[in-house]
Amino acid sequence: MKEFGDMPIEEFKKIGYEFIDWIAEYLQTISEKPVLSQVQPGDVKRKLPNEAPLDGEAFDKIFADLNQIIIPGMTHWNHPNFMAYFNSTASGPGILAELLSGAFNINGMLWKSCPSSAELEEVTLNWLKKMLGLDNGFWGIIYDTASTSTMHAIAAARESIDDYKIREKGLAGRDDIGSLRLYASEHAHSSIDKGAITVGVGLNGVRKIPVDSNFSMIPEKLREAILEDKSKGFKPFCVVATVGTTSSTSIDPVTEIAKICKEEDIWLHVDAAHAGTAAIVPEMKWLMDGCEFADSIVINPHKWMFVPIDLSVLFTKKRDVLRRAFSLEAEYLKTPHNADVTNYMDYGIQLGRRFRSLKLWFVIRYFGVNGLIDRIREHLRLGRLFSSWIEEDERFELLAPVPLSTTCFRAVPAFIKTEEELNIFNENLMNNINSTGRVFLSHTKLNGKYTIRLVVSGIRTEAKHVEEAWQIIQEEYQKLVR
Repeated sequence: MKEFGDMPIEEFKKIGYEFIDWIAEYLQTISEKPVLSQVQPGDVKRKLPNEAPLDGEAFDKIFADLNQIIIPGMTHWNHPNFMAYFNSTASGPGILAELLSGAFNINGMLWKSCPSSAELEEVTLNWLKKMLGLDNGFWGIIYDTASTSTMHAIAAARESIDDYKIREKGLAGRDDIGSLRLYASEHAHSSIDKGAITVGVGLNGVRKIPVDSNFSMIPEKLREAILEDKSKGFKPFCVVATVGTTSSTSIDPVTEIAKICKEEDIWLHVDAAHAGTAAIVPEMKWLMDGCEFADSIVINPHKWMFVPIDLSVLFTKKRDVLRRAFSLEAEYLKTPHNADVTNYMDYGIQLGRRFRSLKLWFVIRYFGVNGLIDRIREHLRLGRLFSSWIEEDERFELLAPVPLSTTCFRAVPAFIKTEEELNIFNENLMNNINSTGRVFLSHTKLNGKYTIRLVVSGIRTEAKHVEEAWQIIQEEYQKLVR
């Protein structure tokens, strides 16, 4: 007779203990692995069968394939020498919370569908709001990533144009309204463009504003663009200011931008996805200057607060507008409590919602506010330390200010005279550094210059790892020069 139902509890316990041991060993020995996967395209797929197994397989076999096929194809984001992009490292308490979240397997669409999920989200986001120094006028909601948070902010900005009645009439095929215009700096994240595409504004509706020598938006250029567009019949409706751009972590002058938005009655959204978390550090509170005037702000605890990906927070002062943009109440979702509780399904495109607040709660409680501050403060110190090495070495140069822990630099060998040759040299240098498997860096382009980026934000990254990265950079530089 066939057995039905789930994995037997005794088997689950046995494998579960082995699984925790495996994760613990993985985290303990992760620095011994190549940080960047060394496989070639297709290597993983070729080792996996084309058809799913007809009968269940033993966990021993699954574990074996995990170790022999999956692990070699992993780029280890939890590695202390992962210094590319904006690192998202998972801390121990966050990992345990993810395990619990999977075990609970709730759908937090309604308060009724899981009261603890709804109310814990309110509590933890109020904690985070106070940690960041935001005033009580802001209300928060958890989404998956900053791209989703920003898209919802843009949708709310669009909904705030009362006379356009976009919720009812949409945008397509209308000749009774002007085309919408959204503004962001030349260095704004690509999620701004994707959000504009998603909500029907389109790429032609996004206008990029020039930046200064520090790669920060120039407010006067924003003002000029808005006035010019209004004279041509466009409807300016949203400005996105960035606190910590993706390329260089430059900071837009939010206070000045906010003044323009207020004068022109335009929604101000602040993208502080990476840098915002650093504002919990007392001496970094200035990062939030001007954000008190914003209509919405996005901050990602999964970027620099050691919460496993994904967890992004949107704070807004226009909660009612966000709800108006998305709220639909099907009969089967009506409950006697709806008027007295927060049903998070009303504030976004998702109906189903994971128990994400659990891992934020675990992380804040385990480390404490002071523990998180100390860790981020150390990353800031290490970022400044690395940038000082670049400044002091005539073989290299900084290509952007270092307000946080991201250093943008390049090599400048004396024998290379043209920008094109410098770009080629630095691209080869970064590729050679990454091919060692000992450290992982990423790149951007600033003023046409190929720029290597080193980011210190991983919870396992210590001074010795930054020193090792600097040693590898110098070694590969010397090899390339020879």
